[in-house]
Amino acid sequence: MLAVHMSDETRRRCGYPYAMIQCRWRRFDGAICFSLVLALATASRADDAPIRLNTVGFLPDAPKRASVAAACSDFRVVRDTDGGEVLAGRAAPPVKDAEAGQSLAVIDFSALAAPGVYRLDVPGVGRSAPFRVGVDVYNEPLKTATRAMYLWRCGTAVSGQYHGDTFAHPACHVEDAFLDFVGGGHARKDLAGGWHDAGDYNKYVVNAGFTVGVLLQAWDQFGDTLRAVRLDIPESNNTTPDFLDEVRWELEWLLKMQADDGSVYHKVSTKEFGGFVMPEAEKAERYAVPWSSAATADFAAVMAMASRHFAPYDRAFADRCLAAARKSYAFLAANPASHPADLTGFSTGPYQTGDASGRMWAAVELWEATGEDAFLKDFESRANATPGRVRSSAGWSDVTNFAMYTYALSKRQGRDPAVLESARTALVRMADGIVKTRDAHAYARPLGGRYFWGCNGHVAQQVQTLHVANVIRPNRAYAETSLDALGYLFGRNAYGRSFVTGVGHDPPRHPNDRRAGSDPVDAPWPGYLVGGGWPNPADWHDTQEDFRTNGIAISWNASLIYALAAHGR
Repeated sequence: MLAVHMSDETRRRCGYPYAMIQCRWRRFDGAICFSLVLALATASRADDAPIRLNTVGFLPDAPKRASVAAACSDFRVVRDTDGGEVLAGRAAPPVKDAEAGQSLAVIDFSALAAPGVYRLDVPGVGRSAPFRVGVDVYNEPLKTATRAMYLWRCGTAVSGQYHGDTFAHPACHVEDAFLDFVGGGHARKDLAGGWHDAGDYNKYVVNAGFTVGVLLQAWDQFGDTLRAVRLDIPESNNTTPDFLDEVRWELEWLLKMQADDGSVYHKVSTKEFGGFVMPEAEKAERYAVPWSSAATADFAAVMAMASRHFAPYDRAFADRCLAAARKSYAFLAANPASHPADLTGFSTGPYQTGDASGRMWAAVELWEATGEDAFLKDFESRANATPGRVRSSAGWSDVTNFAMYTYALSKRQGRDPAVLESARTALVRMADGIVKTRDAHAYARPLGGRYFWGCNGHVAQQVQTLHVANVIRPNRAYAETSLDALGYLFGRNAYGRSFVTGVGHDPPRHPNDRRAGSDPVDAPWPGYLVGGGWPNPADWHDTQEDFRTNGIAISWNASLIYALAAHGR
């Protein structure tokens, strides 16, 4: 890659901190072509999209607001087809966006309820990107984000069409994986399958456990919506819903990761991150990495969950999952000390974390699956040790929230009233805090001014806390705040752009995705949520090289899928 160095004055005038010329080799009809692509390091200049709103659209009965980074007073809502006015009003007085040092006016056009495609027209400022109003505005994004999981499959050929492009690759990584680092010598065990974890092609159990947990909880709570989503995957003609079939692809790989004693290998990985090649072209040897108690605990939890959800469709598979959960739980009981993975020799994603929250999650999921008192007592003992401990969103490093969701929403009898009240109170209190944070933010961002690696995934993940709290104590503000989370991700942000490839207005063009960086199709693979800017919101760079802010991950997509399913029809 050739870097173009710019003076501070040039950067200031252009609105970009730097620019790069990317030298790309691409394959077209068997030929190798060379191209130069000028990639600007920031997503867009602030004044390119001064009217910032959810560019996917709005539910008819939901609030509809936009943030405008310019002085304005009047506004109109016009039809996208002919520019005809359907609504007019005045903007609210500007508020200060402390993060960007801007004044933002808020336009409220909630009175618009008729289905259609519209734009905001603000005199002296311009017109917004088009947006749609309809009961089904999130259906297509939900399908796209869920089908993106299929396109992440490892160990098999995949192919899918989107907006006229075909995204495909032949079977990859069919030699997974060698046992050198787990005491098996240079012999191979069948560890093929599963999903690639992110923009790289390795597979990590801790993040896989988090991801499957989110998706199965989405099935728990929005099964009717997800059952109707046809993914057009190889299993689409069987009797199991497509959504569960896709989750099963990952579960089948996870089952292979369990060792004979019940411990679970931490990951399957190359020693170093591979280059930007298509997955079938990555030929470096991949290895099983020694077990960790965090991976083992998360495995036990999701296998117990799977046993419940697959029982109506495949009893034998459900029984297999439950037996695997019991085996790993027994291993953890016999090995109570936290045990990190030995990552010696590997520079790929570590996903190292403690196991306290995972053990709690495993206990409550096994109780939910079996009703056995020993699992309930284990969970409640652990919950009592950290009463009321929840976060605004879960993450792979702390799955306490998942355990609390299951316990708080369970229909089983026998829970300790004090522990139950503590869990429910903590979840409602956290949801109230999320609403207050949203209210104070210029873009109604439920995560407020917190920016960190993968923060967009946490914006989506907060919807789960809000939804569970809404079940415990119904509050319209919880549902509206979860819609604001989607609004932020789809364009009501400092860029006026969607953060999901292929979805909404001006979505990411150059995600840190090895497929997109080497595929003959000159478009990013669709349906992937990028991580977002940090340590400041203006630090998002829509360039392939910026894995810090423009990366993708199965866990972030799972949270996006949950958030979309919460508002699907």
